[in-house]
Amino acid sequence: MIALITVCALYIICSVILLAYGIQCYVLTYLFLRKRKGMVESQAQTMKYYDSVDDQSQYPKAVTQLPMYNEKQVAARVIEAAVSMEYPRDRHEIQVLDDSTDETAGYVDEIVERFKKEGHLISVIRRTDRTGFKAGALQNGLMHTDAEFVAIFDADFVPPVDFLKKAMAFFVGKPQLGLVQGRWTHLNKGSSLITRGQALGIDGHFMIEQAARSWNNLFMNFNGTAGVFRRKAIETSGGWQHDTLTEDMDLSYRMQLAGWKTEYVPDLAVPAEIPEDINAFKNQQFRWAKGSIQTAIKIIPRLREKKMPLFTMLQAVFHLTHYVVHPLMFTLALLSMPVLFYVKVFLPPFWFGCMVGAMVLATSGPSTMYMVSQYHMGNKLRKQIFLIPALMLIGTGLAVNNGKAVLEAVFGMDSPFHRTPKKGEKKGKSGYRPIKDITCVIEIMLGIYCLISFRMFLGYTNFLVSPFLVLYASGFLFVGTISIIHFRKPELVDYKLPFRKHPVSK
Repeated sequence: MIALITVCALYIICSVILLAYGIQCYVLTYLFLRKRKGMVESQAQTMKYYDSVDDQSQYPKAVTQLPMYNEKQVAARVIEAAVSMEYPRDRHEIQVLDDSTDETAGYVDEIVERFKKEGHLISVIRRTDRTGFKAGALQNGLMHTDAEFVAIFDADFVPPVDFLKKAMAFFVGKPQLGLVQGRWTHLNKGSSLITRGQALGIDGHFMIEQAARSWNNLFMNFNGTAGVFRRKAIETSGGWQHDTLTEDMDLSYRMQLAGWKTEYVPDLAVPAEIPEDINAFKNQQFRWAKGSIQTAIKIIPRLREKKMPLFTMLQAVFHLTHYVVHPLMFTLALLSMPVLFYVKVFLPPFWFGCMVGAMVLATSGPSTMYMVSQYHMGNKLRKQIFLIPALMLIGTGLAVNNGKAVLEAVFGMDSPFHRTPKKGEKKGKSGYRPIKDITCVIEIMLGIYCLISFRMFLGYTNFLVSPFLVLYASGFLFVGTISIIHFRKPELVDYKLPFRKHPVSK
């Protein structure tokens, strides 16, 4: 009896917490909508500031940091994009922070030497060891520049020519502004159903969540790339630290706790790649999930020490811990069979209606947020709405992978920094293999378990749970099966990079 009560209590607790995260999507959507019109118009005017500045001495000195590790497919592209940005050459320095251990180093040296001869302030900075991975490379790069502002782009990003000029405009007259974050867009959105589903989720985060937090004076995170820092904000907040896998979220929270402000600009868009291999995507999600929870464990005690409105605190906690939805879904999937077997609940019409309403509210919150984001991006909803099932399958199927990441963070287990392989402009597979494990087997086994549960308890008294069991089963089987297919598929390992010549600003 005690075991049954414990199982039921755990099931209810997990369901209530998931309901709270579902409602949170509505809260962020409302916060976005109430500020959108005024902020978009104001930011559009701000971005024009340097269009009327002819005196190049009025431009603050900026450095663009390009951290990379074995990025032979995309190294040349991001370097060319960085030097092509419209900004006075004598005020713009470029650092290629190359920790590569393969032939990428040769590609990097060749293209950097070419741009040096053309008069660009560009250099390659290499370390004798990779201590701190990306965070260590970024911190080391600061030791080799006196620039006041720092732009950061991962190797798979392609900043537009006007990015730096537009971003720097937001710092004018705002001495407490420490970070300007741009929005990610997608170079390969249409490659597959997987990339389309990912793009929908990323758009929801960048169009709604980041804007809602920034525009309502809530804590907002740096997304690791496509942003510009005030150097002083980095240094006075403790610099780049590598005790979590999400050094970007960690620094941005410490920075805001130290009194620095942030601004998110959705119209400051930077295209980038989305992982096309499901295992590469799972590696990326594992790193983000584990790093977010590591950062939550590190930062939440500091939040409690600061005096702030309760709503601000709650929003920060929701933000830092949002990946806990995955172990919660995993737990519900496991507990569904024993709960349905032992518990027979017959509710009066009123309470039955309340339960149905709560379930609909929880499950439709994310979908509503995604559709609102697509509407305000100018995309046709009739096409985008058909991607919701794909996103739900991917999100549910990641419960094993991301649940494992969350547990590793909670129990302080170490894991290496696995970067996401990029494909670049070459057709076919990336020249680098994503890290793979046996979670795909667990996903398929859990999918079969949910199907059995659905078949055993399909009936009138349990029909409310049946759709969730179908979703769990479909998600686990979908992600697990594709993971095995990609696991077995041979990958290209030999690759020669043809350089493309972009127009370079004078």
